Amino acid sequence: MKKVVIALSGGVDSSVSAYLLKKEGYDVVGLFMKNWHDESVTISDECPWLDDSNDAMIVAQNLDIPFQTVDLSKQYNDRIINYMFSEYKNGRTPNPDILCNREIKFDIFMKIALDLGADFVATGHYSRIVNDKINGKTIYKLMSGVDKSKDQSYFLCQLNQNQLSKIIFPIGNLDKAEVRKIANEIGLVNASKKDSQGLCFVGKVKLPEFLKSKLKPKIGSIIQIDSLSEIYNDNDYSSLNIKEMLKKSVGGIKYNSKDGKKIGDHNGAYYFTIGQRKGLKVGGTTKPLFVLQTDVKKNLIYVGMGKDHPGLLRKVLLINAKDEHWVREDLMISDNESIKVMARIRYRQPLQKATLYKFKEGIYILFDKVQLSISKGQFAAWYKDDELIGSGVIS
Repeated sequence: MKKVVIALSGGVDSSVSAYLLKKEGYDVVGLFMKNWHDESVTISDECPWLDDSNDAMIVAQNLDIPFQTVDLSKQYNDRIINYMFSEYKNGRTPNPDILCNREIKFDIFMKIALDLGADFVATGHYSRIVNDKINGKTIYKLMSGVDKSKDQSYFLCQLNQNQLSKIIFPIGNLDKAEVRKIANEIGLVNASKKDSQGLCFVGKVKLPEFLKSKLKPKIGSIIQIDSLSEIYNDNDYSSLNIKEMLKKSVGGIKYNSKDGKKIGDHNGAYYFTIGQRKGLKVGGTTKPLFVLQTDVKKNLIYVGMGKDHPGLLRKVLLINAKDEHWVREDLMISDNESIKVMARIRYRQPLQKATLYKFKEGIYILFDKVQLSISKGQFAAWYKDDELIGSGVIS
């Protein structure tokens, strides 16, 4: 009998996953990760870790499977929290859930599970793994979940072949309604529990309070950039070759305070992200204001009115060579090659038609259509049909 250690979060998805694994004849062990101790910055009634741990324990008892709690808060702090602070301090927007999957769930947690004698690790992700023989070698394909509205393959975009060979996603072929139905039929205590919207095994965090614990407030100026500004007129790249065009386009416009007018103050540029609307505390505009760019060195925020502001729209992004990751290394392209893909730059974004261009400095992604609020520090992931084949950090 194969042994599976499942990451029981206390939610319905991992609980039903545990039930399905046991039903299939696996020897199942439930393991809850405690990743957080500081409750001063969490919203306790949104996803309290203690309640989640209790729910996970009750589910394990109902399913008659062994249950343990493992404290990974130090490793989570070292690998995820410190990374988040560093990224925000440098004006970038990290994605802690992708990092949690790569660094915690499918690294540290997986090693603990294997040390417990597990053959596989399982989670309640809405994704699938399909095995295929290609040129005599077993290839593990990371596929989108059947429920497209819940597909979580994007959060798994940094996994590798070795990790995928030891993972099971029991509910990847189900939609959410089916998962809820199973939970109700077998009488799980969390059958109607709402989905967590917070950090991986932590809960919903009050981001401003979280950041202020290490990044101290400092007053700076908010600069409004007019959508009709002449700085947006210099975009004729017709005379450039593809590499020159990509390099010219990728960074967008680098603003300075003379490009617009001051309309208010903020309490720290590193508290804001590209495309952010709330928290600016500036009124009197005919359309909502959105953050176009932050300058953490000069402590400036540049904003524009309306979601259609040209400062929010770009077609090109760059992933530095050191941040390039291929789930399917056999599909990796070489320098000066290109490939047509479908790509996304955030969770739940519909897949977009794009072309990857590989050069020595990294991968450029050229989208067929303009994209809203491309943010440094976030992850871009690219797909071939339903299969996620690669990803990287936007630079």
